[in-house]
Amino acid sequence: MALTFTDEAKRKIATLRSRYPDPQAACLPVLHLAQDEFGYISDEAVGLVADAIGVPHSHVWGVVTFYTMYHQHPTGKHTLMVCTNVSCMLRGGYEVLEAIEKKLGCKRGENSADGEFTIVEEECLAACADAPAMISGERYFLRLTPELAMRALEDIKKMPPDHGHQPPSTIAKARKS
Repeated sequence: MALTFTDEAKRKIATLRSRYPDPQAACLPVLHLAQDEFGYISDEAVGLVADAIGVPHSHVWGVVTFYTMYHQHPTGKHTLMVCTNVSCMLRGGYEVLEAIEKKLGCKRGENSADGEFTIVEEECLAACADAPAMISGERYFLRLTPELAMRALEDIKKMPPDHGHQPPSTIAKARKS
């Protein structure tokens, strides 16, 4: 089955393309739309986005692999973006990250076995004054310690799934041509 955008997504892409004199500028928002529609950005989705906005596949691939906000594999219900940049590192960011990995039984870049979480090591979350920091969905968790991170995980479980997360059955339906 070939991957295709829904008719509604195609209309949104046309609107996005009309906003930019250079179609390449529509790459980021169209990738967000694709991730929302398919759950993640597969190699096939890269080609679909490139064709939809009329840019080389290599350009879209470069964008997907540069930005950590685009996922190249299915993700858990909640993405944990844990900062380990200088401010966070100096204030215990790696200890927080390692405590989360231990608790969830998976490493950065992986999903927890229960499908609840995906851990992403972030270069910077722009919350240096309140380091160490983590974001899940639209919520920031600041001045974390390993203990506070464990409490944050419990709070996050109660939150709705991240924007763009779709259960596998929904993704399979979206893939049908």
